[in-house]
Amino acid sequence: MAVQRPSGARSGMSADASGGDAAGVAARSGAVSPGGDGFAPSALGTQEHWDAVYERELRTFQEYGDRGEIWFGEESMNRLIRWMQKHKIPLDASVLDIGTGNGVFLVELAKFGFSNITGIDYSPSAIQLSGSIIEKEGLSNIKLKVEDFLNLSTKLSGFHVCIDKGTFDAISLNPDGAAEKRKQYVKSLSRVLNVKGFFLITSCNWTKEELLDEFSEGFELLEELPTPTFSFGGGSGSSVAALVFQKT
Repeated sequence: MAVQRPSGARSGMSADASGGDAAGVAARSGAVSPGGDGFAPSALGTQEHWDAVYERELRTFQEYGDRGEIWFGEESMNRLIRWMQKHKIPLDASVLDIGTGNGVFLVELAKFGFSNITGIDYSPSAIQLSGSIIEKEGLSNIKLKVEDFLNLSTKLSGFHVCIDKGTFDAISLNPDGAAEKRKQYVKSLSRVLNVKGFFLITSCNWTKEELLDEFSEGFELLEELPTPTFSFGGGSGSSVAALVFQKT
């Protein structure tokens, strides 16, 4: 589960995030949503939507070998891996990809030498697609699990690094109690991540300041990663926020 191909800025512009053919993510709306979180509820925040997306992408991969979109683009993966290399994250450190989708980021991590990596997604079709892509790449040291991050099994814990590229965005659009789901996300993150562990999040719906507020309990900002900027009407800004937190 993740939000794909962000194409617009926050505050009134939508980001194309459907995995192919939906109108796009309902980004920050002018009026506060019924859930009180400032986002318009969307089907993009539901498991039913992502099950349908990955069932379609799985068929496409089986028929044509197309592994699908790279979440937030190839540079977003390289940005995170460069940070991990710069900070000398051990290659055997346990890494969790939250909402792994098609698993392409797991493949890149493995190619860079990381050997203890796990991808989870609440969509069984996403995990099946990930497994097919990983098998085609000839990789065997990647663990995959069908897991709802908001309702984790007791076995998932002890990670040194957790990564989210769009999953928190999708949860924020859930039509059914998004604010409570975001709180549960933070609780789950605190549970699976080791003390002093790192949380790397990429978002197209949340600003740096908003993410600082969302993860203020139990986490501290370590670094803001550079992201592409846009210019419009004489002003400039970033359509993507990428932050590194450390669990306190």
